[in-house]
Amino acid sequence: MSKEYKTIQEVAGPLMLVRGVEGIAYDELGEIELSNGEKRRCKVLEIDDGNALVQLFENSTGINLESSKVRFLGRSMELGVSEDMLSRVFDGLGRPIDGGPDILPEERRDINGLPMNPAARDYPEEFIQTGVSAIDGLNTLVRGQKLPIFSASGLPHAQLAAQIARQAKVVGTTEPFAVVFAAMGITFEESNFFVESFQETGAIDRAVLFMNLANDPAVERIATPRMALTAAEYLAFEKGMHVLVILTDITNYADALREVSAARKEVPGRRGYPGYMYTDLATLYERAGRQRGKNGSITMIPILSMPEDDKTHPIPDLTGYITEGQIILSRDLYRKGVQPPIDVLPSLSRLKDKGIGTGKTREDHANTMNQLFAAYARGKDAKELMVILGEAALTEIDKLYAKFADEFEARYVSQGYRTDRSIEETLDLGWELLRILPRTELKRIRDEYLDKYYDKK
Repeated sequence: MSKEYKTIQEVAGPLMLVRGVEGIAYDELGEIELSNGEKRRCKVLEIDDGNALVQLFENSTGINLESSKVRFLGRSMELGVSEDMLSRVFDGLGRPIDGGPDILPEERRDINGLPMNPAARDYPEEFIQTGVSAIDGLNTLVRGQKLPIFSASGLPHAQLAAQIARQAKVVGTTEPFAVVFAAMGITFEESNFFVESFQETGAIDRAVLFMNLANDPAVERIATPRMALTAAEYLAFEKGMHVLVILTDITNYADALREVSAARKEVPGRRGYPGYMYTDLATLYERAGRQRGKNGSITMIPILSMPEDDKTHPIPDLTGYITEGQIILSRDLYRKGVQPPIDVLPSLSRLKDKGIGTGKTREDHANTMNQLFAAYARGKDAKELMVILGEAALTEIDKLYAKFADEFEARYVSQGYRTDRSIEETLDLGWELLRILPRTELKRIRDEYLDKYYDKK
């Protein structure tokens, strides 16, 4: 039986100081028993000369310093994992909230995970089809990759996240595929939207959902993505599944980190965020990947809303350093009614060339991708020129490029949140749009592909 302490010295916000403790470790879980028998959980943040600073998971209301007791449990926070987690909905601390029974765990795992040995990593190289043309065709997602979505407040990243979660699949394999979805600091309405979106399409059968609401404690928000990644590691590396992890919204997670850091009176870094935020985010993102000798993999799509639409803000800035590219949502395209409003020119997938081509997507993919980027960029320039100088100032070829840019946004990028396009449909649509331009303009595509696809009406 672990020792009980009645030496609570003070409580300040989410933090509590316990004096005269011995034999406890950093990150250890504790249990606070109130005078009325109610129990609340906490974890050790700091130990200094027999004093323990602990962080509360619930609020501190009603904790009486004299009559409340603290007991330390001798273990850090764990998640009981099992294949039965699929098709279930949990709160941010891994407790079922869908009315179903508790999970009977096959094993219990520390939610902080173990770092993956860099030498044991396999290179990402298999294409994952999301069914979204702007991603599949131009900024391809590869199995084992970390590809964040940079959004902004008011933009429909929730709809895009739900669409990718419903539609994603590894093409050309029968190996099991699962989605682990973690939402942090979202509203009750958003939580309902995600759960219903999974249920109505049947995607819930291969999904594990962790929901942390905006009114849940900040410290729970810090645990939520770690719970999700622990479940993902179990399904990927023990059960051999391809797991897609979607984390939304990383900005709420970083704000919770800042809140706890401020309560601990730590020296703030950029914009008040703790100086260790880079390291902290890396401990999440770097849990994605493929391991040598194991079939499973973890592919990650973190979603973050950029405060004030600023991609130099610390959260997107640090995320960009750690991950392999970004998908950027544009307010201008959103105002034009483009759904999803993915701005393909500043978006980037650093591994896209590894997951496309013969045997993966199609032999013409790389050529058409480069040509679509070039034509769209020139078309946007032509449209800007038209705004300044009027249409009369454009050459005939510039007018064709301007028409291409409009058609590209309306038909290729904008596909709605219910359309699931195969990679063949996406590539064929690209060729259809390129036929707006004369063949002589398509200088980035090899003649053999032009003969095979451009001339095919």
